[in-house]
Amino acid sequence: MKYHSLLKTAAVLALLAGTADTAIAQDKVMRVRINADIRSTDPGVNRDANSDAIVLHMVEGLVGYRDDASVAPLLAKSVDVSADGKTYTFKLREGLKFSNGEPLTSADVLASWQRYVDPKTAWRCLKDVTGSSVANVTNVATPDASTVVFTLEKPTALFLATLARTDCGGTGIYHKSSLDGQGKWVKPVGTGPFMLQEWRSGQYVQLAANPSYVTPGGERTGYVGDKTAKVATVRFMVVPDDAAAKAGLYSGDIDVLSDVNNADVEEFSASDKLKVDKVASMGLTGLLIQTRDPLLKDVRIRKALMLSLDIPQIAEALTNGQSPANVSVIPAPSPYSGKLQKDVPARNLEEAKKLLAEAGYKGQPIKWLATKFYPSLFDAAVLVQAMAQEAGINIEIETLDWATLLDRYTAGNYSAMSFTYSARLDPSLSFDMVSGNKDKSPNKVWDNPEGLNLIAESATVSDEKQRQSLFNKLEGMIRADVPLIPLYSGTRIGAVRANVDGYKTWPVGYPRMWGVSFAQGK
Repeated sequence: MKYHSLLKTAAVLALLAGTADTAIAQDKVMRVRINADIRSTDPGVNRDANSDAIVLHMVEGLVGYRDDASVAPLLAKSVDVSADGKTYTFKLREGLKFSNGEPLTSADVLASWQRYVDPKTAWRCLKDVTGSSVANVTNVATPDASTVVFTLEKPTALFLATLARTDCGGTGIYHKSSLDGQGKWVKPVGTGPFMLQEWRSGQYVQLAANPSYVTPGGERTGYVGDKTAKVATVRFMVVPDDAAAKAGLYSGDIDVLSDVNNADVEEFSASDKLKVDKVASMGLTGLLIQTRDPLLKDVRIRKALMLSLDIPQIAEALTNGQSPANVSVIPAPSPYSGKLQKDVPARNLEEAKKLLAEAGYKGQPIKWLATKFYPSLFDAAVLVQAMAQEAGINIEIETLDWATLLDRYTAGNYSAMSFTYSARLDPSLSFDMVSGNKDKSPNKVWDNPEGLNLIAESATVSDEKQRQSLFNKLEGMIRADVPLIPLYSGTRIGAVRANVDGYKTWPVGYPRMWGVSFAQGK
């Protein structure tokens, strides 16, 4: 395809250095690559994706996500919701213990919750449970040692999903010894299958199997089910360079690569040293359009831009054929991704030119922000520039570092940009991710009052058919307004050494090292 020539890549040769520890035998340590050091071990506090992934090996919440993004009990053995939808009663599993051997009771749940909702903690999801967003928890009671009762101001379909959120640290429950005498965070003492052994800043985070872990049994899925550790030690190794990580996987210095580049899939799949596992993702990579831009505030120009693009070809080129096009904010694997959401508009240059003429567009330049930190975002800008030019749209690309691009996104200071969002596991959250009052939240791209009301309504409805109807209406509205052009949901791809058994990739993409072992005799 002619646009592929626009995407030039360079071969990078690098060797993995300074990260392997020969003092520990290979058959005792499972080595997992992370691309940057974690920010903290405090669940949902001063966090990023790497922090979440590692912390969720050590702490568990009352509920957790399954692979399909549904929510199931975790520390709870049951969850009872009152008829009015405002009271949630959690019954804890019997025999639960923290990694220090101490029993877990409802008092620990309450203590962890009280710290989460203390503004001084700066918990990521504080606003989501204190009335500013998803829910307002008005009371938490512990009538006995195995029962916790949450009371909400009003019903919401998203309360359990919020408790399970990975960026909230799964609302993980931890022992009081996780903090020092002054209430300062020390390290997680949780109920998860692993516990913290050593964090050597900039080099690795090492976890040891938790001897006090109590499995709930059942299928291993998402963050619930049987999570028994099958190796004594897991080391998350900081290897920023992709080429070095790839070399380490081949050499055996790395056992698990949880986020494989699309371009490496064919090569890895052909190697007898490696095993590749992939699954459709629930993220979003797309094009953001500032609807308050003097030029792009005209919806006809935004529609013309969309019609100038061959979106399936863009998705194929950016993902090396690993991910199909998806122009809905609802990710492709979602059970709410129906016929309407799966429809991809065809390219129509003549209609695009007609709309531009009606809008009086005279070739004024549109500044397009991109970054090479995520090569696909820069490549997307290059393809959009070339395709849009065929309709007479003049795009000028400005390349920024990732931090600056994020700052511009947060401030809403752009005309258009290539951007990527992490997974949202419920459609209400997917729409909320991109929607809001721009005067209060400049990072939001869709500011439609009727749409915002429908999103809020979708968060209160539990019936699947009613929710689908609301999501279909929102789909039509956001496509008509064109505040963004989703391109694809993505594919999560993992690779392991041939002697690694039990590793499974999932839509969220975080590595999960319970149930993973070295094959006998390999």
